[in-house]
Amino acid sequence: MSHAPPAAGRAPDSGPADSRASGAGDDHSGRDADDRWLATVMNTAFLALLAGSLLRYLLKHPDSPRLPWVVGLGITLAVLQLAGHRLIARRPGRPALVLLGAIVTCWVVIVLLAPSFAWCAVPLIYTVLRTLPTRAAVALVGVLCALVMIAEWRISDDVDPNLFLVPPAVTVLATAVFLHMRRQAERLAATERREGTLAERERLSMEIHDTLAQSLSSQQMLLQAAERTWDSDPTTARGHVRTAESIAERSLAEARRFVHDLAPADLAEGGGLAEALRTLALRESTDTLRVRLHVDGTPVPLPDRVQSALLRIAQGALANVTEHAGASTATLTLSHLDDQVVLDIADDGHGFAPPTDAPSGGRGHGLAAMRARVRQLGGTLTIESAPGEGTVVSAAIPLEDR
Repeated sequence: MSHAPPAAGRAPDSGPADSRASGAGDDHSGRDADDRWLATVMNTAFLALLAGSLLRYLLKHPDSPRLPWVVGLGITLAVLQLAGHRLIARRPGRPALVLLGAIVTCWVVIVLLAPSFAWCAVPLIYTVLRTLPTRAAVALVGVLCALVMIAEWRISDDVDPNLFLVPPAVTVLATAVFLHMRRQAERLAATERREGTLAERERLSMEIHDTLAQSLSSQQMLLQAAERTWDSDPTTARGHVRTAESIAERSLAEARRFVHDLAPADLAEGGGLAEALRTLALRESTDTLRVRLHVDGTPVPLPDRVQSALLRIAQGALANVTEHAGASTATLTLSHLDDQVVLDIADDGHGFAPPTDAPSGGRGHGLAAMRARVRQLGGTLTIESAPGEGTVVSAAIPLEDR
């Protein structure tokens, strides 16, 4: 089994993982689109009912002294309803309540002047339910329903039982559908918050494992080595202590940036991913382990999250090499291909049998974290290893924006 670094022209690994983490923003955008669609439908229905009611009034009462008032109020009501959609969406609270009050008042006045405008209340119910808290909205919707029945009774020649059945039925149905949709949206939002919390917990777990846990493990190994050689070889022991001190300083910088959710310290210092990997290789090289870096292909700008993920993968893989592999050399190869960036970490250690299901703790936890990082970016992680033949860890991430 050969562990030479892959050439720049290597064939791409298998395609992206089946599942890809999607941002919550997409879900919010979808709900916003649904809200806009429903608002457009309701506004269109409102304008159609308003135009039909106005046309009916013009045909039946062309000489009525109320005609200018009815036409003016109709135009005002149309403008308020259209403006209300945007204002309620952008500035909920007092401005939306004031506008809703103006819309309802205008509708009540025009219904008193021309009862045929009563059925414009159906789309208006949506605006009320969307703006007010549930109890207040239901109460106001009940008042609107009563006004519709009174208006229909005024223009009816006789008492029709449907006058007292149809408006309440339509009102109850519209209110029930809207409240059901609202509850569904609230449950969906709660589910997304829980999923976001779990995703953030997983991210924090990976960050802690790839930074603080690994550095503490390295410090422990160095201090134990210093303790064993302190009497027989104090110079070497002091070197181990100095190295542990350097790792502690680096860990402190990582912890501070971790708290502020910034990029890894090596990336924050500038120079890009290649320079950060070169710094990592120099830092991880010891008297017993030589770490080298090769960069193949033409470097291209990479998104911050891709650089951060690949650097964390390199850190985790080298930590595994140091703690488990017993290797004398390790090689980092960063390959810039046409449609993806590939990072290989190869060592000449004693290797292992890659498990199908990563065990908890130890190396398995580190490999699981690497897989999770790559999966979140739509890439793949492959591991080639066998007992006595070293290990190659390869992370391939597609460059979708190119």
